[in-house]
Amino acid sequence: MSSLSAFKSFTGELNEQDTKMPVLFIGHGSPMNGIENNEFSAYWSSLGKELPEPKAVLVVSAHWLTRGTHITAMDHPKTIHDFGGFPPALYAVQYPAPGNPALANETQQLITSTNVGLDHDWGLDHGAWTVVKHMYPHANIPILQLSIDYSKPASYHYDLAKEIFSLRKKGVLVIGSGNMVHNLRMIAWDKLDVPGYGYDWAMEMHEIFKNKISNGDHQALIHYEQLSPAAKLAVPTPDHYYPLMYTLGLQDKNETPTFFNDKLVAGSLTMTSVRFG
Repeated sequence: MSSLSAFKSFTGELNEQDTKMPVLFIGHGSPMNGIENNEFSAYWSSLGKELPEPKAVLVVSAHWLTRGTHITAMDHPKTIHDFGGFPPALYAVQYPAPGNPALANETQQLITSTNVGLDHDWGLDHGAWTVVKHMYPHANIPILQLSIDYSKPASYHYDLAKEIFSLRKKGVLVIGSGNMVHNLRMIAWDKLDVPGYGYDWAMEMHEIFKNKISNGDHQALIHYEQLSPAAKLAVPTPDHYYPLMYTLGLQDKNETPTFFNDKLVAGSLTMTSVRFG
């Protein structure tokens, strides 16, 4: 797919459709969700069956932070095990989904506010493969990743997403993968098995985020630091929050959110996820 003729062939297939693909923000949580059959991964599996089959999936993962914006452009992205201290079974996982250099080029051309680099070194990190592995277990759908320029504010990511809106009308499923509330340093290890357990500040921000998403108050979510003093605990660093900006930026007018996997975990994390369309 790296030749000019292949690029023309693929982009020719990406004609605008009468219907557009949904856009998702998925709370991916622990890497173990990639191999465990639990309520979260079960919902991801059901999504894969419920959604229209995409021509490709573009993931914005909390785990690919860069200077500048980049997109994976290789034919065969590697499976990245970007974590430590987990069972050998997790490191043994390979998710051999194809890439799609033609779609990478298409996306690069859509984004005009910044230069987008075509990346041939990254692959699929656990923010991507632990989720799509359940959604598309046959690894037959092309998967690409768009990086997060970590030097930029939330507004940059929100605005950048709007530039790729047309992909939703061309059969591309865009997924933001992170966690709205994500503070690993304050995990309540003794409450891992307590369903829905959350610190007061985590529950407060959980409700604030859902309320603002439901009301379409994107500006408040862009300036999340101003929502409450609790935001400093809920989002101590914005890496897992920025993927939400892409999902919000891709929301079409009159699309209402559907929340799923709406649970607090271990005190300081939320798995809360949202679908538009």
